[in-house]
Amino acid sequence: MKKRISLLLAAIIYTMLFSFSSVAQDDAAELAKKLSNPIASLISVPFQNNTDVGIGTLNGARNTLNIQPVVPISVSENINLIGRVILPVVSQYNITGAGENQSGLGDAVLSAFFSPKVSKVTWGAGPVFLLPIGSEHFSAKKLGIGPTAVALYQTNGMTIGALVNQIWSVAGDKDYSDISSLFFQPFFAYNWKSGAGIGGNFELTQNWKAETTVLWFNPTVSAVTAMGKQKVQFVIGPRLNLSAPESAKSKFGVRAVLVFLFPK
Repeated sequence: MKKRISLLLAAIIYTMLFSFSSVAQDDAAELAKKLSNPIASLISVPFQNNTDVGIGTLNGARNTLNIQPVVPISVSENINLIGRVILPVVSQYNITGAGENQSGLGDAVLSAFFSPKVSKVTWGAGPVFLLPIGSEHFSAKKLGIGPTAVALYQTNGMTIGALVNQIWSVAGDKDYSDISSLFFQPFFAYNWKSGAGIGGNFELTQNWKAETTVLWFNPTVSAVTAMGKQKVQFVIGPRLNLSAPESAKSKFGVRAVLVFLFPK
């Protein structure tokens, strides 16, 4: 099974890196650069699918589709407001018990970054909210709020940066545990003029209440192209669960992303 997945990944990577793009190179390069920037002035709707297998002692499996629209708004001559929502759609098997499966929505995370339109180092900061809209098995049942920030530097096709947020619960069901959670995401990417790129990120979640740490490494390859008149980006790569409690650690995962782009 792992050999088949590896061959499929290799074929997709080859196609993405070396196939002809139907987007002009200048447009593709600019779009790829903006997509490497979480707070770029670009409307996009990513559908990020994460499939993880071999989870915990029961070798469970989980699929999480994150719907992540990003909408920039000009609030003044010098400042943009970039709004981003992450809405997870989750299905899992053999996680809570042998032969048990669940599916539904997870809680939404809403971030708002205020960012200067002109700056040598791109940065943004603002509030982040945890909205308890998830279904029974996937909701923390708590309303959360905290700060979030992102900073990055781009030069000659290279992007290096990091995103961070901290969420504390402020209201919600008293029968559920309070939340104090840190999320830290260093990221990097290199994009060619064709719009193809390689990159990756680390995703660290620190649960201060439970005193647990979860760390993922997500290397990826990407390509910008067009489906008819609709500009899109494809991203794919393995997911490596470097650290997690034994009951929740995954042996292997795959991330695949389809991003719909709406340049002005």
